[in-house]
Amino acid sequence: MTFLIAAAGTGGHVFPGLAVGEALVDLGVSHEQILFAGGDRIEATVYPGAGFPFVGLELRGMKRSLSVGNLGLPRLMWRARDRIIEQIEQRGVEVALGMGGYVTIPTALAARRSGASLFVAEQNAGAGLANRVASRWSVRTFTAFPGTHGLENGEWVGNPVRKSLVDFDRERLRAEGLTRHRLNRGVPVLGVFGGSLGAGALNSAVRSLVTSWAGPPIQVIHLTGHGNIVETEFHDPTVSWHQVAFEERMELFYAVSDLVVARAGGGVAELTASGTPSILVPGDFGSSGHQMANAEFLRAAGAAQVLTEDRIGDLRGLVEATIFDIEALESMRRGAMKIAKPHAAATIAGAMLELTR
Repeated sequence: MTFLIAAAGTGGHVFPGLAVGEALVDLGVSHEQILFAGGDRIEATVYPGAGFPFVGLELRGMKRSLSVGNLGLPRLMWRARDRIIEQIEQRGVEVALGMGGYVTIPTALAARRSGASLFVAEQNAGAGLANRVASRWSVRTFTAFPGTHGLENGEWVGNPVRKSLVDFDRERLRAEGLTRHRLNRGVPVLGVFGGSLGAGALNSAVRSLVTSWAGPPIQVIHLTGHGNIVETEFHDPTVSWHQVAFEERMELFYAVSDLVVARAGGGVAELTASGTPSILVPGDFGSSGHQMANAEFLRAAGAAQVLTEDRIGDLRGLVEATIFDIEALESMRRGAMKIAKPHAAATIAGAMLELTR
């Protein structure tokens, strides 16, 4: 075994990590030489499902409020570190990559203890605590945004996206996407997603938008997250609302979406790679207000509009004013493509491979 990739928790960490693993395979590394480490959330099914070895760790993120639960974190961290050291030594890992989040610290400690080279990749414009700490020991630190706050040694390469979005071709994929989601050609499509786990505030706002829509006809494809689908979908002459718990083929979602409403986490890299106009509703959770910083970067490039959550009641009006404005949508597409870095996974994988030669 040569490589270890540590990514856990949410799709914003897991799928960029998977993209790097797939890029290593494209460079000639076998699946068996790439070990993924994480907890018991989506990573526990995503990585094995993609054919990669996976080591499960007992992990838990730190609660930001005072909590008795935080007292057990050091014990879990050292236990995870020891488990990763064991895997590094057994499998001959030479290079480890931390994708941020709570699995990165024990991975960094294990790499440092065992002599494996460490890389760090940060998905947001403001680095999380784990990456700020781990980057002190990293050979190279890669960032998804220029001038990422908290990482003075960061190299802007972009956020890794899956191969299906690297050479994204909207026109080629659109017909398949329309068929997959039972959508009609010629009627504007609003895409909505809140990350792999969904987003309650967005889900509620979209239900309100759909049931009160009074504009020209639109179609809504809504990635709700598991457990959030409303039993009865809504269809009338002006709006058709299609709910999907989870979309494995996100390239088809972007291909059919004329405008996307989304949070502003790591998924913004997919918006730029696909050249998809967006309305971003940053969450106020996470480290360093990173979602707002992510959203502002896209807005400054002309790729997105930003709607703060306290104004989410204005969503319907903003969607109506944007989705029928062909010139505005085209301008946002150009802005998104201007800042896109779809080859980030290949760049990071190439750097990892170079250290083993």
